[in-house]
Amino acid sequence: MSDAEAAPCAQAVLEHIVRSVVEAPEAVRVVAVTDGDDVRLDVHVDRADIGRVIGRRGRVAGAIRTVVRAAAVNDGRSVSVDFVEP
Repeated sequence: MSDAEAAPCAQAVLEHIVRSVVEAPEAVRVVAVTDGDDVRLDVHVDRADIGRVIGRRGRVAGAIRTVVRAAAVNDGRSVSVDFVEP
C-alpha cells in the first residue's frame, strides 16, 4: 500500500477541514507517511495561516486531530496529525 492510499478517508477529512479554516486553501498540502500500521499526516499550510490551524493554546489543532482520528476508524489505521511550520 502506498503512502497516498494509507488512510484515504482520514486524509480527505483532514484536507476538507483545513481548507475550510485557512484563508489560502490552495496552499494546503497533506502528505501521508506510513510506518507499519501507523500513518502520520503532515499538514503544510501558508505561513499566514499556521496560527488559524493551530488556534489558541492548540485548541483548533486538537479538535482537528480528534475528528481525523475518528475518521481513521473507517480506514482501520492509527493516524496522527502533524502541522508542519512553513
